[in-house]
Amino acid sequence: MNFVFISPHFPPQYFHFITALRERGVNVLGIGDSPYEGLRQELRESLHEYFFTPNLNDYDALLRATGYLTWRHGRIGLIESLNESWLEMEARLREDFHVPGLLPADIQRLRTKSGMAGVFKDAGVPHPELERVQSASQVKAFAQRVGYPLVLKPDVGVGAAHTYKVSSDAEVDKALAQPPAIPYVAQAFVQGTIVTYDGLVDREGRILFTLSHEYSDGVMEVVTEKRDISFWSLKEIPAALDTLGRKAVAALGLRERWFHLEFFRLPDGRFMALEANLRPPGGFMTDMMNYACDMDVYRLWARVVTGDSVGDLRVTPKYHVCHVARRAGRSYRHSHEEVLRKLGPSLLMHTSNLPGVYQAAMGTQMYLTRHLDLEAMRQDVRFIQSTI
Repeated sequence: MNFVFISPHFPPQYFHFITALRERGVNVLGIGDSPYEGLRQELRESLHEYFFTPNLNDYDALLRATGYLTWRHGRIGLIESLNESWLEMEARLREDFHVPGLLPADIQRLRTKSGMAGVFKDAGVPHPELERVQSASQVKAFAQRVGYPLVLKPDVGVGAAHTYKVSSDAEVDKALAQPPAIPYVAQAFVQGTIVTYDGLVDREGRILFTLSHEYSDGVMEVVTEKRDISFWSLKEIPAALDTLGRKAVAALGLRERWFHLEFFRLPDGRFMALEANLRPPGGFMTDMMNYACDMDVYRLWARVVTGDSVGDLRVTPKYHVCHVARRAGRSYRHSHEEVLRKLGPSLLMHTSNLPGVYQAAMGTQMYLTRHLDLEAMRQDVRFIQSTI
């Protein structure tokens, strides 16, 4: 099978998806915006061919690249990036090259915030009230119905970029002093803890495994207030969350695909859907899954997309794996060396320079830890993030 993988070099750990495909005999044809000589060796050795194009937002360039690879290798079996940034591009390529998978109409329904809200509503999954808006007057009219505060955000967006919390008409006027150039939505603000429902479905749409993560803060607050975030895997998924998550996944109608759903856990214990993402969870969360469950999600996904049996798959989280962030320029109470001594064998990974696109939400520095006990994990998070 010829598999076109867009941006195989980013996120940096995604080379594992490529090596897993190559292990299963797939001809992986990469299209990326990094020169070939800049790719890590394991990735170069796993790609059958690589086409460099400097701008992955240039659809004509992607179209030419895919056409060239088709001429060179024959019919394309699958086109993926597993990356939020390129979902629309891959869908257009599938349509133009008659490749199965999500098409542009699916992306419009499932990737936009307004489209997701409709899916959740039809599935009977609670979701904050939401409306597409283009002007301050529309936002104010919406506020008259649902009340302040509201969240204003792009209808298609990632990581809380260009997102605002507004609590009055005056703040609406300030946020929308210039009418937005892209479609926006206004959404009722919800006070709650963000928890995820993450997993993978097979080609019949059956859920193969699920895992849940909890966030210390909402991504919007982390980005706008520059908080230090942490998020960690749970050993058990609450029954109510699992019920709603399964309803939402069925309504999305995904096949051979990852899902990353975000929910609010309300103070009274109920759950309310925030959004659906048609990709693996972001950052290093695929690695976190592996460490939490002693499994290999990269190889599991490769088996799914090549139609191989995964057998009697039983995924049991054994650990709480946590991403603990720090920010450059902030004065922390404990030095890096002190943190290393404190964590000891609980430290799985450390990087002092996260990719730029991660830094607003996930910090500039990351410690990845693993604990059997949740309270011990929380104590280490406090130790790492304590400031002077």
